[in-house]
Amino acid sequence: MLGSTRLRLGFRPRPANATADNQGRGGWTERRQGRDRSAAHTCRGEKPRGSLLAVLRIPEPGRKEPPVASPIVTAALAAHPGPQLGVTLVVLGSAVLHATWNAIAKGIKDQLAAFTLIGAGSLPVALLIPFVARPAAASWPFIAVSASLHVGYGTTLMLSYRVGDLGQVYPLARGASPLLVAVVAAVTVHERLDPPRLGGVLLVCAGLASLVLAGGRPTVDQRPALAAALGTGLFIAAYTVVDGIGVRHSGTALGYSAWLFTLESPLIPLFALARRGGALAAELRPVWHIGVLAGMLSVIAYALVIWAQTRGALAAVAALRETSVIVAALIGAVCFHEPFGRRRRSAAALVACGIVLLNVQ
Repeated sequence: MLGSTRLRLGFRPRPANATADNQGRGGWTERRQGRDRSAAHTCRGEKPRGSLLAVLRIPEPGRKEPPVASPIVTAALAAHPGPQLGVTLVVLGSAVLHATWNAIAKGIKDQLAAFTLIGAGSLPVALLIPFVARPAAASWPFIAVSASLHVGYGTTLMLSYRVGDLGQVYPLARGASPLLVAVVAAVTVHERLDPPRLGGVLLVCAGLASLVLAGGRPTVDQRPALAAALGTGLFIAAYTVVDGIGVRHSGTALGYSAWLFTLESPLIPLFALARRGGALAAELRPVWHIGVLAGMLSVIAYALVIWAQTRGALAAVAALRETSVIVAALIGAVCFHEPFGRRRRSAAALVACGIVLLNVQ
């Protein structure tokens, strides 16, 4: 028999010789190479030691650097108990929500109005602030940087949808990011995937990128849209890594998400108001309900991803999340009667194989 098969997102099992340490704080230590290194399970509410400088391996003044990774790095590589199949299903559910709100955004002709309403639909998250745990101090630099990156992402995505088609822009923007995340995560937090899971990331990226050619070879007129889509992919990779590290410092995925959306959401609406003034209200009125719905879906979709990043390797979570491209292609086929031909079916098969490699040990 094949024995028991474990589904997971790029984790190593917790060592059998791991001993309880500092029980009051929920910590545990792991003996490796004759030395004890503590790794805090930040998803259980602990505050990890170390700052943004420590995570990026920059020595702090007056502090002697140990010859090992910082606690947050070790936590990123440690096993998290719980059903990994559940994490996979959560991320796939997030992918469906993400594809849905992007289809709504593309369907609104005025892109600035669309992203203004998406920002407005995210604002009610601020009402959760009094009721959620406050993120640890070490996570605030990450929240601030991520909010700025999300604004850059929204701006380049808006430009991409203004000058390009959903079928080419969306796959390229989303398909490039998992591989970039894998590289950046390996450098910054020493989070390296084993060969099967690296192969899974590559298959997912290949499948998504192949959708760019599903409508034929890009023409010269399409180059600005493709350039904007690549820029969007860079922003996606950047905020994915920043949030993946930041939420592990925060001790609370919900609190981290609430503060991130509270800081980020008003920025594009304020820009739109400054640019269009009183005329903005008239432009929003015909589509306000569907735009606000897209904003609410975007909040739920990314909050689920942030939670998953406390349970799974960053590149693996990113690759699973970007299966939203296949969902978007299906939405286009069903709702907009776009063709779902041989190339799209082949891309879907590659993505499915990548998901299997990411999850089956």
